Amino acid sequence: MLSEVLLVSAPGKVILHGEHAVVHGKAALAVALNLRTFLRLQPRSNGKVSLNLPNTGIKQAWDVARLQLLDTSFLDKYREEKPEQGDIPAPTAEQVEKLKEVAGFPVDCATTEHLAVLAFLYLYLSICRKQRWTGEDLELINRWAFQGERVIHGNPSGVDNAVSTWGGALRYQQGKISPLKRPPPLKILLTNTKVPRSTKALVAGVRSRLTKFPEIVAPLLTSIDAISVECERVLGEMATDPVPEQYLVLEELIDMNQHHLNALGVGHASLDRLCQVTTARGLHSKLTGAGGGGCGITLLKPDLERLEVEATKQALTDCGFDCWETNIGAPGVSTHSAASLDTHVQQALDGL
Repeated sequence: MLSEVLLVSAPGKVILHGEHAVVHGKAALAVALNLRTFLRLQPRSNGKVSLNLPNTGIKQAWDVARLQLLDTSFLDKYREEKPEQGDIPAPTAEQVEKLKEVAGFPVDCATTEHLAVLAFLYLYLSICRKQRWTGEDLELINRWAFQGERVIHGNPSGVDNAVSTWGGALRYQQGKISPLKRPPPLKILLTNTKVPRSTKALVAGVRSRLTKFPEIVAPLLTSIDAISVECERVLGEMATDPVPEQYLVLEELIDMNQHHLNALGVGHASLDRLCQVTTARGLHSKLTGAGGGGCGITLLKPDLERLEVEATKQALTDCGFDCWETNIGAPGVSTHSAASLDTHVQQALDGL
């Protein structure tokens, strides 16, 4: 039973290279960002468990007594699709339908907000049924986070939960995680085009294109894999002996990968606009994640003038995008005391 406020955080992440190719067994490079999501758990005396996600407008509560009376045996029925994930249950379509009943959602609900609530309920009901839950075990956190990802994305690669759990930078391929030692502190712009997209649909689209044009798409996936490997090599060199020429290589890799992703059919006009804005200023950008809108990253070289950075951010904001300046290689899941948080974060948490 929680007796005091528990405050934890996890970093956001971007994929440097390997989007979509990772689904087909290729390598992906993912890095944690110094942009974090905070979770505050606090005890309540009203007999309810509440979920409040202010950024998405979600605010729901359930009676604990009612949840405890639920027949949750349906959570024991699962198929083990990925043995490397250990004994953590994988949610099935049937379980998700049951969770919709618990949440009081219509059968055909499929918005991100609905799926976020279902992921919470799945994890809450599954974890609370365990007699010995050790939340400090990062491996368990990673495994449970993966199952939560399954509720939202269906068949995720495992990259997102892994990098947010462990932090830093890692290479991910066919379920195997290889941390990059001392990733260089690269600075980037993370830009949200605010164009919604379905990861499931985009992944399915690439798979369909691979089936339709195997001799064209398979080499693209192989080339993206080679870009990831080359980027990993360069980052390794930069960790010990950084030189300006290495940034030029990273920029070339970004440009090539962006063209490959467009060829896979996961580009979008908003991402093209992002690239146009930054290219006009001598910067290099690519989509990150599923594509079809969503977010893009822009590499910032260390010698870039401060005024130029601000001008680029303003130009992207003028396009209707949200833009943040951050750096890669942030720590993973962390616990915090209120005293350790800066004023801005504390004010945001106080509003929950």
